[in-house]
Amino acid sequence: MTILDARTLPAWAAAAWSAGYGALAVTWWAGRGDYPFARVDDAHSSQSLLEGTAPAVVAPIMALVCLAATLLGVYLARGGRARAALAFGWTLAAVLALLLPDYSLLAFVAFAPLLLVFAFTGVPGPQDGLGDIMYWHRTNLLILFAGGLLWAAATLRSSRRAVASATPPETLLRRGRRAVWVAVLAPVPYEVTRIAWFLGVPLGIPRDFLTMMQSTHGMLEVGLGCAVASIGGGVLTHGLVRPWGERFPRWTLWLSGRRVPPLLAVAPAMLVAVVLIPAGLMNARLPITASTWGVTAPGLLWVVWGAALGTAAITYHLRRRPRSPS
Repeated sequence: MTILDARTLPAWAAAAWSAGYGALAVTWWAGRGDYPFARVDDAHSSQSLLEGTAPAVVAPIMALVCLAATLLGVYLARGGRARAALAFGWTLAAVLALLLPDYSLLAFVAFAPLLLVFAFTGVPGPQDGLGDIMYWHRTNLLILFAGGLLWAAATLRSSRRAVASATPPETLLRRGRRAVWVAVLAPVPYEVTRIAWFLGVPLGIPRDFLTMMQSTHGMLEVGLGCAVASIGGGVLTHGLVRPWGERFPRWTLWLSGRRVPPLLAVAPAMLVAVVLIPAGLMNARLPITASTWGVTAPGLLWVVWGAALGTAAITYHLRRRPRSPS
């Protein structure tokens, strides 16, 4: 194994990310730079666990963790596979990708094609250019999420565990079906509330809150669009356990009958799964009242949704991997 090849690249990338973010933490520790968790106005604050923390406390901890992570990345890149090192890598990946971010990741994935529209057309509500959407507090969470993905890739590659499963395909398909149904049913409360609001029914919210949304151009339409996209995603999720998820169906014209590349299904499913979980955890930190439960309570199920969707994608991946002849 050479020092830099396809097998070691994830570890080197994770080490480089850690060194770069650690350097930022040192500047915040020294009182320079723009600390991304400082208290700001409500419109530009995040719902990260670290929001509002003091740089004098958090920055040195970040710097030390990033230093250790940089050394760990080099260790993994050079072939190290100690269990303690792998455990640290997985923990770091989970904290960066799942615990520290908020709903911004889900919003970015859902609305990425429309960011420019939102920034310059005022839908929904007034915006002050792209910087009013992708401000530093929010961009920092995307950077942390990217670091979490790099560490997940580096640790997975270094673990060198056999991904192939001895579980029979029939068992994997049965598990996948259960996971798909959970993934389809979990967002139903979110879909129902947003459709109800669009139709003028204040389900789970006060009437004046609905009136405010009705007076904000495009807000209810965006909610309806999210609900429709969620329903459409549920339909596509069934492809993880249906024949048309392995062979393109007739209505795909020139693709009809061809093999569906597994990555075409697994990659988007895993991306959505992994951004749903921090968004759901963020809702768990928000207050829920009897009069406003429709705002946050449906989002609590996003954790279940993400976990089930990820499980369905993994079982699909395992079923479609080439199986070694016995």
